[in-house]
Amino acid sequence: QVDLVESGGGSVQSGGSLTLSCAASGIATGDSCMGWFRQAPGNEREWVAIITTTGTDYYNNSVQGRFTASEDNYRNTLTLQMTNLKPEDSAIYYCAARPGPGFWSRSSAFSYWGQGTQVTVSS
Repeated sequence: QVDLVESGGGSVQSGGSLTLSCAASGIATGDSCMGWFRQAPGNEREWVAIITTTGTDYYNNSVQGRFTASEDNYRNTLTLQMTNLKPEDSAIYYCAARPGPGFWSRSSAFSYWGQGTQVTVSS
């Protein structure tokens, strides 16, 4: 059984920072394409950051330079450091995993999902 559990969401003011964590079990983060996605009310789920099995990280243009994703394959965890947060970053953030190599950004490509954690940024 694969479980992904996010933590670290909360409420901050514009310009603030938050760090999200995802603890994975039943799957090896180092052998999977790991992703952070977000979904705001009325919007489709969009990818935020992806880390492939080679350790390469990719970012949606909307967060490039502000967010940093990392993974600890020994502890099987994924982290998303978010800085200079903006009100438009407000959403539920999800951790996702797709076993195997390659870069994937479509949410439908990911097999496993966490329950999500709310991030709210006030102006």
